[in-house]
Amino acid sequence: MKRKTSQYLLPDKKNNPIDSDYDLYPSHLINRGKIEIGYENLADKLVNEKVVLLDGYIGVDWHEVKHRLSEILKDRGLKTSFYNIATCLKKENDIANITAPFLGSDDPIFGHKTHLELQAYFDESKLSNVALDPNADLNIIYGTGASQSKIAGYLVYFDLPKNELQFRMRANAITNLGFTFPKNHKQMYKHFYFIDWVVLNSEKKRLLPNIDIIVDQQRPNKPTWMDGSVLRKALRDMSHTCFRVRPWFEPGVWGGQWMKKHFKDLNQDVPNYAWSFEMIVPENGLVFESDGILLEVSFDMLMFQEYENILGKAANRFKYEFPIRFDFLDTFDGGNLSLQCHPKPDYIKKEFGENFTQDETYYILDTKANAHVYLGFQEDIDPTKFKTALEYSIKTKEILDVEKYVQKLPAKKHDLFLIPHGTIHCSGIDNLVLEISATPYIFTFKMYDWQRLDLDGNPRPLNIDRAYENLNFNRKGNVVQDTLISKPKMEVSAKDWKKIHLPTHPDHFYDIYRYEFKTQVSIKTLGQCHVLMLVEGTEVELQVNKTHKSFHYAETFAIPAAVKTYTIINKGSEKAKIIVSFVKDRAC
Repeated sequence: MKRKTSQYLLPDKKNNPIDSDYDLYPSHLINRGKIEIGYENLADKLVNEKVVLLDGYIGVDWHEVKHRLSEILKDRGLKTSFYNIATCLKKENDIANITAPFLGSDDPIFGHKTHLELQAYFDESKLSNVALDPNADLNIIYGTGASQSKIAGYLVYFDLPKNELQFRMRANAITNLGFTFPKNHKQMYKHFYFIDWVVLNSEKKRLLPNIDIIVDQQRPNKPTWMDGSVLRKALRDMSHTCFRVRPWFEPGVWGGQWMKKHFKDLNQDVPNYAWSFEMIVPENGLVFESDGILLEVSFDMLMFQEYENILGKAANRFKYEFPIRFDFLDTFDGGNLSLQCHPKPDYIKKEFGENFTQDETYYILDTKANAHVYLGFQEDIDPTKFKTALEYSIKTKEILDVEKYVQKLPAKKHDLFLIPHGTIHCSGIDNLVLEISATPYIFTFKMYDWQRLDLDGNPRPLNIDRAYENLNFNRKGNVVQDTLISKPKMEVSAKDWKKIHLPTHPDHFYDIYRYEFKTQVSIKTLGQCHVLMLVEGTEVELQVNKTHKSFHYAETFAIPAAVKTYTIINKGSEKAKIIVSFVKDRAC
């Protein structure tokens, strides 16, 4: 088994969805005849080459790649020499030693982003001895890091979406780079996040301008691929129009039923859906479509090539890191999230190597009656007594009287709760939260989790000590209502549309507006990338330059800063409401 998940594999061809009101596989159209399917066609592109480098990301099934191509090329009558670059890696113990400082010792969740480059994994003496077979018709050097061989050749890059990488991880079908056996899954993910992804993203950026063929290897024995020049042009075109990443979804111990009900193309044979990675771009991909054939690449390729067009005024600050995140937290008929907070900017930099912190907001997209969120402390909070109560609940497994310490606030549709770093918070039951946040997404310090086990039956890790190094106990009493609940302000009220400011906290580097309109509205980017979602209504049509694209309720999309003005047309019968978020000018 190569993948362990309840989620469907991205189809190789665009299907007609059951629920056309939410597209699980949004794609960017390119010219006809640009994407092909299969190893047979790929081999046809290689037969006239003398040296080929098959490089790619961690998690790629190199056994499949080598086996299929060797069979096909042999049938073509070619004498082919394959060289596995993995034989040039340093010894596993040596790789373990150089990566250990970034793994946070015995911390179950957190490490520190590495400064290693891919060359540190390889034995230079072995690389210098890599030799071509003079008697072969075709020499192929393959594996993650093939380009480290320093031998020039036709470069074929195999990419793998991060969700599929994790599904392969859960099936124990892959390992971390340079390791023979898979680790515990939480430890493997930590190693991916803080080390492997950092190292291989840097290498991907270096290789991108020279890739001759890009391959999407997520479908076993059925890769899709296209020329690297086509990819680079498509990325350039995208940076002047719009984009929507491919979302993906995960069940969770507190998960709810809203997304199952509204997104009918999702696999319904799951207990719930807790998260939607609507636009968590370190893990999302971009899908291209030609003649109905789909090919996915990682989102960071767009940033590596086009970050200035994407981010505009914010490009110097964020470089290749896309700054804003949209995701869903679904607790409809589910459970409360864990009681949690996020790190201060200096803490996340020092402890984890992140450039900016996980400042969040909760936009309530939908809710049931009597829903609520937990936010900020009670006026009489005593930090020492609260910590004692938290530790006692862990020791005794007794239920904590959360409301004795933390405020429980009513939540209704279109409310915006502000959660800057250090703020204690969690969503309660029966909310569909659109989380509009800074991009970092794993730095949640859980203090209390309602005495639950995870979906595998294990206790969920708590981080009380880390939380206490970051909690802001001044966010209590009336301060919460005054500063952590956004107060909408009408900025423009025209005949057919309104522009409403939903002010964020001074600690937030991003701002949020809502446009409400019956027919259409035109919006200027003013040099910032806009991230949008239709939060009320059924469908809108986006017009940007000569591009026309439709988006439905609850779909996330973005307009690059290089676009000066765009128009959104309401295609439904009811008033449309659309959220727009972007980086504040003063934060750049």
